[in-house]
Amino acid sequence: MNNPLLRLEGLTKAYPGVVANSNVSFDIEAGEVHALLGENGAGKSTLVKIIYGLIKPDKGVMKLREAKFAPSEPRTARSAGIGMVFQHFSLFDALNVAENIALGMETAPKQKELADKIKQISSDYGLPIEPFKTVGNLSVGERQRVEIIRCLLQEPSLLIMDEPTSVLTPQEVEVLFRTLRTLKSEGTSILYISHKLDEIRAICDRATILRRGQKVATCYPGEKSARELAEMMVGASFEAPQKAKKSFGTVLLRVSQLSMKSENPFGTSLKSISMEVCSGEILGIGGVAGNGQEELLAAFSGECMVSNAMINLHGKPIGQKGPDYRRSIGLSCAPEERLGHSAAPNMNLIENALITGCERQSLSKRGIIDWQKTQNFADNIITTFDVRTDSAVNAARSLSGGNLQKFVIGREILQKPEVLVVNQPTWGVDAAAAAAIRQALIDLATDGSAVVLISQDLDELLEISDRFAALNAGTLSEILETPGLTLDEVGLLMGGSRGDSKLQ
Repeated sequence: MNNPLLRLEGLTKAYPGVVANSNVSFDIEAGEVHALLGENGAGKSTLVKIIYGLIKPDKGVMKLREAKFAPSEPRTARSAGIGMVFQHFSLFDALNVAENIALGMETAPKQKELADKIKQISSDYGLPIEPFKTVGNLSVGERQRVEIIRCLLQEPSLLIMDEPTSVLTPQEVEVLFRTLRTLKSEGTSILYISHKLDEIRAICDRATILRRGQKVATCYPGEKSARELAEMMVGASFEAPQKAKKSFGTVLLRVSQLSMKSENPFGTSLKSISMEVCSGEILGIGGVAGNGQEELLAAFSGECMVSNAMINLHGKPIGQKGPDYRRSIGLSCAPEERLGHSAAPNMNLIENALITGCERQSLSKRGIIDWQKTQNFADNIITTFDVRTDSAVNAARSLSGGNLQKFVIGREILQKPEVLVVNQPTWGVDAAAAAAIRQALIDLATDGSAVVLISQDLDELLEISDRFAALNAGTLSEILETPGLTLDEVGLLMGGSRGDSKLQ
């Protein structure tokens, strides 16, 4: 590696109370898929933001093709050949594909010319997309194709990808990997961030591992097991979730013919969903993103009202009851969107602990908040779920995505709800944290709670759920016992299959 594409030398970036990156140095070769690994809060996001020109390092230098590289803004990085596909898409639902792509270009061509270029890139890289289709009507996998095509139109020499497969089906992952291998063969470098370690082993040539802001190792992922990579990231061994043998108790949550029109014009309405969840049970609900998961959680949480009899808790109809009442009688929910839905970005962690914990944790009396008790609750969440922050008075937005996820999931679990409905509980968290969250959900069910686990992580669903159903176009498949289910069978259910004899 005498002439790497990008060389980082001694990059350091500190914020009040935390050093995000400390003297980080490594190289990325031309035509290499290079993984950037680390547990939540290890400094991965800060590092790629430095490369992409979103923030400036305090110390250190970067060299692109041996020339000093110090982008002052993303526009500068893009003009130098750096493209980035973010974990959270930046697309406008009401605009079509070509219009969205044009917004990200310095000088966009006319729509017809741009549409032709989109079709050419789509064909060349196996990313089929219709230029004039409204983005709000696209699947999550198709939206990711839009983001990638937008980058490829800039002909990048380095493509940064942050958790690119977190919301994709196994089939969509294969399409993505074929595209990445094509780019690699053409000499494009890819900096790949993911917590899915089996995928890292399959697609990445080398890996740089960060821990607490420092580089601790470089390795060849194909020569390591997923567990070895995870332990290198956290610096210690950890236990996989262990399911206890248990028998289910009485039905705690009953849903009867739940139908609800989505409030989002591009959302998915729910159609005649029925289920029962017992004490001690984890019911897994899988599905490709955009098939009604958000609407289902909103119906459970009370954010959207339905007919009173459609949802029953402890035999009581609650379809017309609001979130506060539902929480008070033991139904807690944790939405997928961390910042803005699960947590208020500008409020600190103590205030965010109060938001849902006030009633069940008795954090106020006669309208007066007990702030010391509230802080103790927040501190307990931070300690129990290993949330990496130096103080509970820090704003929610100051936490890394994975650490905020640990906080909001821990906040609900520690309240010991009778029923917990959670959407994507381990999205964006590292392997050790994911194992800890899954074990906490198992322990909650073992103690007698009912858990509804909505997830796009098939391994997670098969690992900890007792029964499984798939959500497709707002309808729920038949509910099957999880033990013995294969990924192929789960995939059929997620695709809307109802008649396979093996699944009867």
